[in-house]
Amino acid sequence: MTEIAGPSRPTPYRQIPDSFAGTLARNGLELRRAETTTLQVNVGFLCDQSCRHCHVSAGPGRTEVMSRGTMDAVESFARQGAFAVIDVTGGAPELVPGIEGFLERLAPLAPRLLFRANLTALAARPDLVDLFVRLRVVVIASFPALDADPADAQRAPGVFEASLATLRVLNAAGYGRVGSGLELDLVANPSGTLLPPDQSAEEERFHRELAAVHGITFNRLYTLANVPLGRFRSWLASSGHLEDYLQQLAGSFNPCAVDGLMCRNLVSVAWDGMLYDCDFNLARGLPLGGVRRHVSAVSSAPPPGAPIATGDHCFACTAGSGFT
Repeated sequence: MTEIAGPSRPTPYRQIPDSFAGTLARNGLELRRAETTTLQVNVGFLCDQSCRHCHVSAGPGRTEVMSRGTMDAVESFARQGAFAVIDVTGGAPELVPGIEGFLERLAPLAPRLLFRANLTALAARPDLVDLFVRLRVVVIASFPALDADPADAQRAPGVFEASLATLRVLNAAGYGRVGSGLELDLVANPSGTLLPPDQSAEEERFHRELAAVHGITFNRLYTLANVPLGRFRSWLASSGHLEDYLQQLAGSFNPCAVDGLMCRNLVSVAWDGMLYDCDFNLARGLPLGGVRRHVSAVSSAPPPGAPIATGDHCFACTAGSGFT
């Protein structure tokens, strides 16, 4: 696929009266960058699923994928940035042409290389599992629920069983096994407008039930709120839940979560090479620090103290325990 401008897929957007910036100010807080340690690379919006909660509206009909030229520019930027972590995401990164070579080139450039896997797309790519093992890639996989009904309702019929099968393949390769050094983390998003439960308790439940019922092991579980962007925002608006959900997120604001927000230490590169403070600002179209820049035009990561663009979707990252 070539790097062409795909449809923008605009979503309804209206700032609630109690803005995120205003909430920060009333709490005596300021959101600015600390040291940038993570380079996140969104390689495209192509996916084999069209999940209702997807903040980038990924799906089979999306044509936006990262070209080889942009991959080269990202690699050059990564060589100059001395990042501790490189985080590859999508869409379904497994479906992007040239992803294997891209991972090969990125792996030596940071101590940790993360890959946000789509378990159904990965099922057709056993070669990628072998590559992950060789490169010691950290695999982070979305696994929303322990039962088929809610998982398939959020994603598509059959996704739950297909995901279990891929997790077993990863376990067989050593991922999630004690002493293997191959890290397998799961991400669970709640259904609809619910906020996520306590992460530590939910992680314990997932460990217990996946091992007992399915014989599957993993390392960490992250429970994250659904971000009101993309397809999820469109669903909230069409179902009449948008204002209520935004108010729920704002009412759950936790000032203690601000210091740990990922946007303070992360720079995000979109499929077309444009830079953002995080993947959610990428989905919202808010460029890095409010200024449009291409990865090929910068030689270093944004400095500490630089401003961070915000919107009402940022309340999802400060609700309860916050985003990591």
